Amino acid sequence: MNFLTILPMAVVMVAGTQLVAAVFLASADRPRAASLGFLAGAGLVVTGGVTASWLVTRAVKVGAGGGGGHGGRSAVETRIDQVVLVLLVVLAVLVFLRRHTAGTPKWMGRLQEAGPGYALKLGVLLFLAMPSDDLTMITVGATAARHDLPWWHLLPFIVLTLAFLALPLLALVLLGHRAETVLPRIRDQAQRHAWVVSEAVIVFFLALTLVDLAR
Repeated sequence: MNFLTILPMAVVMVAGTQLVAAVFLASADRPRAASLGFLAGAGLVVTGGVTASWLVTRAVKVGAGGGGGHGGRSAVETRIDQVVLVLLVVLAVLVFLRRHTAGTPKWMGRLQEAGPGYALKLGVLLFLAMPSDDLTMITVGATAARHDLPWWHLLPFIVLTLAFLALPLLALVLLGHRAETVLPRIRDQAQRHAWVVSEAVIVFFLALTLVDLAR
């Protein structure tokens, strides 16, 4: 397994409310400042979350003797894979249960006047408060450490997550006034179909974990 394998999980990180919030901020009175603040807050949480998971899992693996020996797998690697498997199942259930909750929360109406400071706090709180994001960060960090991937292999995942969140801002910068028609489409797609894409990514990652357990 390499860093390319964990990249699709970035979709799960932003699907739904997170991307919808990014769309609203791109339509705010100060869209660039608000969007950049939101990206900064999200970046802090995502970087900290996957790093903490990577460090804890690495410490557990090293403390338990890490290597499988004679080309085999160690007991701690099996345990880590089992934990990741459980996390993925819980994540899949959460995404499925929330599939009908798509919509525009009332608090998003206040984002029209959001400044960079408020947007930064929103980015932090939104990603911290979402169980699906917490589970995704734990899964990604633990999987990378389980397969002895160095920390920097998490950077493409972090960058891709932020790139998805930056799509509304990029649409605004590149399309100008035409973004007024594009941004609602991005918002509607995120609200209606994001859970399906998330489930597909989770199933893919779950299958890879099952393969690891079967070896």
